[in-house]
Amino acid sequence: MHIAVDAMGGDFAPREIVRGAVEAARSLPGLDKITLVGDEAAIRREYAACGKIPGILNILHAAEAVGMEESPAYAIRRKKDNSISRAVDLVKKGDANAMISAGNTGAVVVAATLKLRTLPGIDRPAIATIMPTPEKPFVLIDAGANTDCSAQLMLQFAVMGHIYAQKILGRPNPRVGLMSVGTEESKGNEITKEAFRLLGESKLNFYGNIEGHDLYKGHVDVAVCDGFVGNVVLKTSESVVHAVGRWIKQEFGRSPIRILGALLLTHALKDMKKRIDPDLSGGAPLLGVNGVCIISHGSASARAIYHAIRVARDSVNYRINELITQTIGGGL
Repeated sequence: MHIAVDAMGGDFAPREIVRGAVEAARSLPGLDKITLVGDEAAIRREYAACGKIPGILNILHAAEAVGMEESPAYAIRRKKDNSISRAVDLVKKGDANAMISAGNTGAVVVAATLKLRTLPGIDRPAIATIMPTPEKPFVLIDAGANTDCSAQLMLQFAVMGHIYAQKILGRPNPRVGLMSVGTEESKGNEITKEAFRLLGESKLNFYGNIEGHDLYKGHVDVAVCDGFVGNVVLKTSESVVHAVGRWIKQEFGRSPIRILGALLLTHALKDMKKRIDPDLSGGAPLLGVNGVCIISHGSASARAIYHAIRVARDSVNYRINELITQTIGGGL
């Protein structure tokens, strides 16, 4: 299996990207080749800190990179030799089985959609993010690819999330919920009401509407929404996690007794941190494009890139795209 990695995307590129790819090349089974796409000189400088480089690592030089604040469409159109586009090109030509980027999310969506096109029966791709709960994780889709959606698109998102939850989370018959402002069928705007009807008439295991406070109760395996709502949920959840972490440190440090209590809870706190650590999920697949694309978060560490490569490998092995096409083609 061949995985292409955008080495120039992310807040800590290329250092963390290269280190994560090196570790994946050393220890992840089932990989035949990893191609780091980007400034060859910069990548080789990072090699120096990594020790012996595994033979399956390869470099494809790309002279340009897309900045995190750049307009996605403009950058993809004007910067022809950018690392995101070159990584997608490898998938398009069939040279690579999947690509990964921690760079500009919009640019990845634009490049993948333009170059790979969408799967038969899918009008737009969607970002599927795995979110933690006290009991078990769930899939949030769409997490930011489409800010304006029709009810039909949300039905397509639900199908893609259903397949992903089945194969990646191991849920035989995933429960699909629709995010709205109330649990009753009559709640929501006209689009969510129509989406409710379509989901209820589909073959999916439709749970019904869910509200924001239901998300982390473990009621559903897939939470469906448009990309505007999904991205707000994602960013708010990340912010709350960081805020709670700071509050815990502040409160435990207020007295010697509390410090002692924190020491007694060390293992429990470490376990909780692992469960909400975004690095362990690796990245979010851009489902619906005719190829495997994994989007990691902008502050991705080497560990996040390692797990993004793992997610890419698993998505290829589980034939996620083929299953989406079969399910859509078989009727919803």
